[in-house]
Amino acid sequence: MGKHIQYKTTGTCSTLIDVTADENNVIQQVFFVGGCNGNLQGISKLAIGQKIDDVIERLNGIRCGTKRTSCPDQLCRALELLKEAKAEETVEKPAGEKFY
Repeated sequence: MGKHIQYKTTGTCSTLIDVTADENNVIQQVFFVGGCNGNLQGISKLAIGQKIDDVIERLNGIRCGTKRTSCPDQLCRALELLKEAKAEETVEKPAGEKFY
């Protein structure tokens, strides 16, 4: 029994983050669409098996160059929404909402 989000990113080269967590808020899978493939595979592998709050604490606020956000920072926005979801729920980022 897990929860799932497909999060449309804002302000990054990646366009979508797909994340699944279990009922204890432990991340089970992370997929990025677009962006720097090797770096995002690494971030995904490091996040799997970690608690949502621990990943948010480590990655929140990271910037990419002169951008106000980054792929790791956008992952935190997705995880914040996912953390609030109920078990067996799939959520999507609200239309028009900006996170940067």
